[in-house]
Amino acid sequence: PGQLSLCPTGCGVPSIPPVIRGYNRIVNGEPAVPGSWPWQVSLQRYDNFHFCGGSLISEDWVVTAAHCSVRTTDTVVVGAYDQDSPSPDEQRLSIEKVPPGWGPCACGVQSHHGEPCGSGSPLSCGSGQVALPLLTNTQCKQYWGFRIADVMVCAGADGASSCMGDSGGPLVCEKDGVWNLVGIVSWGSSTCATNVPGVYARVTKLRSWVNDILAAN
Repeated sequence: PGQLSLCPTGCGVPSIPPVIRGYNRIVNGEPAVPGSWPWQVSLQRYDNFHFCGGSLISEDWVVTAAHCSVRTTDTVVVGAYDQDSPSPDEQRLSIEKVPPGWGPCACGVQSHHGEPCGSGSPLSCGSGQVALPLLTNTQCKQYWGFRIADVMVCAGADGASSCMGDSGGPLVCEKDGVWNLVGIVSWGSSTCATNVPGVYARVTKLRSWVNDILAAN
């Protein structure tokens, strides 16, 4: 489905390799190795309330889902793993601007399987990960019908799923040793059903918009 790679050389290659045990069950997921998804961020509001995930796409920019409705008063938390036990590597960053646009939201500060990772719902502790099969849009329309558009990519329906709290987080695929951002957690089953695919914003369809934002700032 294509990918987005805007970071400098070395981006997408974590110094701590992720350990993926196949089709493990963020609904029915498994704990991620701390530091193995270094681009994953937690967007927090008020008293450290995690409301959405996001992905670092450069030193100063995070991309997340538009429906997360990020505010400049929110906080970007990088390097966090367990919400109940702050890491010494954890950084809390303020948001300078939230540019207008469509699709995903950028905030200033071909593989066969995707790997969404997220902080989960506000009640969960620790980052999670799950390996999911990518579906063609034709396959996805068997579940979601006309709601599926070219700007979307689907994954899952095999006993695992992303869910509430994972919104805005990354769907990444590994190619030639480099993890690339291919999707942004968007929407899916209201009950987080694991037999229905989750829907993600297709990053390649939004790349020109992201490039314009970065070039203008």
